[in-house]
Order: sequence, then structure tokens, then C-alpha cells
Amino acid sequence: MIKIIIFLLVSIVITKFSWPTLFNTRSHGFYRFFAFEFLLILILVTSTFWFYRPFSFFQLISWAFLIVSIIMVYRGFSELRNFGKPTGNIETTTSLVASGIYKYIRHPLYGSLIFLGAGCFFKNPSLLATSLFSVSTVFFYATALAEEQENILKFGEEYAVYINRTRMFVPYIF
Repeated sequence: MIKIIIFLLVSIVITKFSWPTLFNTRSHGFYRFFAFEFLLILILVTSTFWFYRPFSFFQLISWAFLIVSIIMVYRGFSELRNFGKPTGNIETTTSLVASGIYKYIRHPLYGSLIFLGAGCFFKNPSLLATSLFSVSTVFFYATALAEEQENILKFGEEYAVYINRTRMFVPYIF
């Protein structure tokens, strides 16, 4: 019952955050809403296993993914704030950030959430966890694609060149 209450409360926050773009299927916010929701469900489904057998193989893999996720989100946010010259929140950057972690990957924040999902998956690998992780990852990928289209309109040729020299989520790989 507590997980349902947590889901409903967090979903209200996600909906409030996503509301301006929730009905625009061309906006990255549309896809991000569903990515967040499926990731939230994955977190809640695996939450009882987070500290079960802490030194088991899957737990160690999980913690590695979670640590990478924390590093990526910290670097992503701090570099957007410091170099993106936002006019409000980090979504209103006025300069293309192509240094630091952004020198290697275009979407460290979405990448960090995919790594968070992988960390949650490895807490209790199951068919349900696999499904939730897969669906959230597909939605994060769709979010990144939509955001790239928005960034091409915003930053022009400079962003198109940036796409060609960086990876989406994982340096040198993808």
C-alpha cells in the first residue's frame, strides 16, 4: 500500500513538472514523462531488494551502475549550470555545452537515468524488471531524439556538428 501512495505522490510531481509539454508528442517532455513513470515503477518494484544480500554478484553490479549514475547526474547538472548560461532552469540554456562530460556524450542526464534503471534492474533481475527497464530506456531514447531535434532548431548547425562528434549516452559506445 505504501508503494502505491509513493507512486501516486511522485506521479503528481512528475505530472506537474511535465504538464506544459504533456500533450505535445513532438516535445521531449512528452516522452520524458513516460520514461520517468516507468523508471519510478521500476524503483518501487525493486525497492525491497536494494539491501538484500549486499555483496552478491548482482548487487555489486547494481551498485556500480548506481555510482556511475550519480557521477553522471552530478557532472551533467553542474556543467549545464556553469557553462550553459541558463536563463531559468537547466532546460533554458542559452549556450551549447560541449565540454566536460558533454565533450563525450550529449545526454548525460538521461544517460544517468538509464544507468539508474540498470542499477535498479540488477537489484532483482526478473521479467517484470526487464520489461520496466526496457520500456523506460526506450522512452529515454525517444526523449533524447526529440530533444536533439529541438536543439538543432535552437543551436543550428553547431548542434548538428556536435551530434556527429559525440555519442548519445555512453562515451565511445552509444
